[in-house]
Amino acid sequence: MASLPVLLMALVLCGIALDQSHVEANFSKSMYINWGTQHCSISGNGQDAQLVLDQISGSGVQSKRAFLFGSIEMLIKLVPGNSAGTVTAYYLSSTGSKHDEIDFEFLGNVSGQPYIIHTNIYTQGVGSREQQFYPWFDPTAAYHNYTIHWNPTEVVWYIDRLPIRVFRNYESKGIAYPNKQGMRVYSSLWNADNWATRGGLIKIDWNSAPFRAGLRNFRARACKWNGPVSITQCSATSPANWWTAPTYRQLSFAKLGQNKWVRDNYMIYDYCKDTKRFNGQMPPECFKQQY
Repeated sequence: MASLPVLLMALVLCGIALDQSHVEANFSKSMYINWGTQHCSISGNGQDAQLVLDQISGSGVQSKRAFLFGSIEMLIKLVPGNSAGTVTAYYLSSTGSKHDEIDFEFLGNVSGQPYIIHTNIYTQGVGSREQQFYPWFDPTAAYHNYTIHWNPTEVVWYIDRLPIRVFRNYESKGIAYPNKQGMRVYSSLWNADNWATRGGLIKIDWNSAPFRAGLRNFRARACKWNGPVSITQCSATSPANWWTAPTYRQLSFAKLGQNKWVRDNYMIYDYCKDTKRFNGQMPPECFKQQY
């Protein structure tokens, strides 16, 4: 009988083999440039976008609609070479001081050093739930699929169909969960050299500018936000609301194996293990089962 590590590796490789990182969508119909107009472009066929950062400005795009629950995915190719001080962001967010937010942020690094995949979640304006990973691939050499799956039960962050993180709904235990605010989708490339690389010690080398990140085939298979009525409509269990099906309420055995492989081998920071940061008063979800 195969050992557990061998089985886990087989599950991971199976997931990678099945994923073709292919998303059918038309970018220009779903998103628009919301800042840095002269530093961002959408291709003529609407499938691709390019974000650019130089000393004048960065750039960003956002979805035309807001959503509540579903699967949000996009293919991204990150800034190559010396990307220290740059951040490419891809996230969902509502507005206001009590906003909800689900983040992927990609922290650049000097040539030869790995990117840091930074994840976070805000509920009712409260964040500080960071988990970070090194990629197990070169995110600058090709496009990779980054997906946020969000339903009434859990939020799951995926890379190329491998789940790297889960945040479950423990609202009944007094822990806020993002289920009452529609969120738009955003992506941007910007100067974060005051904090991004080694806490801001390494600044952007503008001799390497302009910096470019590629976006491709944004797709939102999600419930459209139409105001407070959507809180009930988007969470109702029905065939139309496919994200509420039992299969999406918890990771399968195979996905649990993939998740363990990523976290065992590539996680570099987990806020739930940072007792010094919280002076021993750990966030309550850290004591709850997330998987």
